[in-house]
Amino acid sequence: MGAHFYDEFEVMGTVVTFDAYLSDDASDERVEAAYDAACKELLRIDKTFSTYKEESEVSRFRAGALRISDLSGDVRNVLAECSLARVLTDGWFDPWALPGGVDPTGYVKGWAGARALEAFVIEGMSGALVNAAGDIAMWGEPAPGAKFRIGVTDPLNGQTLLGVVEASGAVATSGLSERGDHLFNPTTQRWESAGVSATIVGPDLGLADALATAVCIGGTDALALVENMAEYEGLFVSRTGDLVSTAGLAFSRLG
Repeated sequence: MGAHFYDEFEVMGTVVTFDAYLSDDASDERVEAAYDAACKELLRIDKTFSTYKEESEVSRFRAGALRISDLSGDVRNVLAECSLARVLTDGWFDPWALPGGVDPTGYVKGWAGARALEAFVIEGMSGALVNAAGDIAMWGEPAPGAKFRIGVTDPLNGQTLLGVVEASGAVATSGLSERGDHLFNPTTQRWESAGVSATIVGPDLGLADALATAVCIGGTDALALVENMAEYEGLFVSRTGDLVSTAGLAFSRLG
């Protein structure tokens, strides 16, 4: 196993971190090029999807200045995936229910992290991880034969870890510890959720991000839907600190 590369980049209103695990023949130039490509992709996605930029494609669509037929392939594809996630979650995840018009942010952050990770799937790299504010996409191995072990923050005490999950594709967490009640419940039409945190492990970070939002809002009802989904596992933390997980989740509680 060779060296370890780490860097971070501020975009989409958050800090995205990059960890890359290099083989002995990896060159600094190749790694820096991968990092630059990943950052450029994140900037492009932010410019396209940001609901805070009036000139973004999504903002113009929300304002009625663009029709579906005017949208780029990326935006149409993301909206299609959001529609699928709405069906899979029985409406607990619903970007169309949000005040102000459709807002795919709950899918896009994870999707963006996965897109950035693609830049690191190159010769000389044995593994890589992109962390977009708790939505984590990973590829390869941090060490031969090892899986990534991702810490899950205790939502009732942000200074400690609740436990650790093992994963090889994606880990997404949605919670209230940093932003308070910022999740919109499509059922009650209020900014409220059943729990304080939900973590989803699975192969696709975009869908995992959407599922984490759904489970945090819908609680055990939404978690039961994840239980029936192939390749996805989840953990729900109630407002009283109780933990409920799907049967196949590889989770080790600390403390």
